[in-house]
Amino acid sequence: MKIFGKTTVSMMALPALLTGGAIPTATVAHPGPEAHNHILTAPIAGKRNNYWFDYKSDIEEAESELESDLRRAKTAQDEREARAEFRREIADARKDYTKEMRERGYVARGEVEVLDR
Repeated sequence: MKIFGKTTVSMMALPALLTGGAIPTATVAHPGPEAHNHILTAPIAGKRNNYWFDYKSDIEEAESELESDLRRAKTAQDEREARAEFRREIADARKDYTKEMRERGYVARGEVEVLDR
């Protein structure tokens, strides 16, 4: 969305503009902090193996795809769909990685993983 010449403002920043808040200079195509709650920052059991690197690669690819999708988005619905797709992709990457690590005995069956929120 173009407002005030060349300044790009996301739909999330619009309420701040309407209420007299600060005007952002640019919007970076970013999934938002809530999306990062589900992205692992360290390998399971501290094992940096091919599955960990595949997981990290999947996350980087999903982030890159989100940026591209958001740049092409023409409507708020396009943005919502791009972010929903990103959330599905990171959930799938985490599921696949956890499954591989469980099969190799790094995650015990019945173990509960708690996500910080």
